[in-house]
Amino acid sequence: MKARASNLSGVWFAVSISFLTWLPAPAADWPQWHGPNRDGVSTETGMLRQWPAEGPRHVWLFDRAGKGYSGCSVVGGKLFTIGTRDGKEILIALDAAIGRELWATPVDDIFENSGGDGPRSTPTVNDGRVYALSGKGNIVCAEVSGGKVLWSKSIEGLGGKMPEFGCAESPLVDGKLVIVTPGGDKGTLAALDKMTGAPVWRSDGITEGAQYSSIVPAVIGGKRQYVQFLMQNVFGVDAATGKVAWRSPWAGKSRTVVTPIVMENEVFISGSASDAGSRKVKVNGGAAKDVFVNKDVEFDTGGVVRFGDCLYGHSGSGWTCMSFADGSVKWAENEALGDGSIICADGMLYCVEEKGGNVVLAEAAPAGWTEKGRFKIEPRATGDGSERNVLTHPVIANGKLYLRDQNYIYCYDVKKTGP
Repeated sequence: MKARASNLSGVWFAVSISFLTWLPAPAADWPQWHGPNRDGVSTETGMLRQWPAEGPRHVWLFDRAGKGYSGCSVVGGKLFTIGTRDGKEILIALDAAIGRELWATPVDDIFENSGGDGPRSTPTVNDGRVYALSGKGNIVCAEVSGGKVLWSKSIEGLGGKMPEFGCAESPLVDGKLVIVTPGGDKGTLAALDKMTGAPVWRSDGITEGAQYSSIVPAVIGGKRQYVQFLMQNVFGVDAATGKVAWRSPWAGKSRTVVTPIVMENEVFISGSASDAGSRKVKVNGGAAKDVFVNKDVEFDTGGVVRFGDCLYGHSGSGWTCMSFADGSVKWAENEALGDGSIICADGMLYCVEEKGGNVVLAEAAPAGWTEKGRFKIEPRATGDGSERNVLTHPVIANGKLYLRDQNYIYCYDVKKTGP
């Protein structure tokens, strides 16, 4: 996708990965940004493969989330997101079955921006705690049970700087660590003790500033690493020490949003308003070499998922299927649905249109775009231009589809009820 308007609000949520899960949550839960494995692909089966004409059954609507583009996490029957209320950004917990608010905890003052106010990050749930990042860069660890804040740190306090459109990455919790991207001279990545927030290490060998992508854990060459994608580099660091293990330059011009996709020792990245297109690199020891570059396909704020041998997402040519092996385009559909976000479950794509609020179920198949149902979310958020874009990525958890448009969180039943 080529460069878009500078005030495009999609930059605020971190975007967009493949590796073994590290969180002790049931397979049907969605404990963090882009799901159990941070790749936007649900492990659930038995999902509806055709929606009724009116769309899947609407289960509940929550209308007190406030402003922001924060995504949802669902663990142990609770849904977590970040919104706004009474002049503050708040971490909210809902009963995921009925949409009733369980608790709300202030985490920071509201981040204000010309493209839209409020938080952009998705909370991460791990071992009875939830980790949240405010739009201004306050990192909070709170109890899942009642929302009590146990510790907090700030991106600024870690020597970093808030990006232009706010802090949008979603904290990674891996083992005993919380890993975030403050950027700055102390080291681009920061690892904190997940129980206390105490610093453990800073990345050694890279000091580039933060962008909007989220960190991906991976095992590359038999070693645990954390992979991040910034304006000038995609790189991996040693998970134990933070030392840079490899890097590959990226000619970013505006911002990077899409979360990398990692498959064994191959890493796929795609630009956002960079005119650099998409690229896959192969990591061998401390070196990373290009496998392919396709400058005509540029996935943006809606992210990209890998299913089977293909990548799916929205690019400048429309909804696109790209070969993960060589970067060739299998198909592109530019009339059925406008730009938007995507996840995958049980071999089906769930596509949410930014501007129209239409939600489409389509087959994840290299043969072509095959639609299996659609509906439009109602009601829509209004005011401050927020009705223009549904920017929060969809979530699948325990047979339910969760969507958010600013103040509204919606729940739909997308599981089969019979054979």
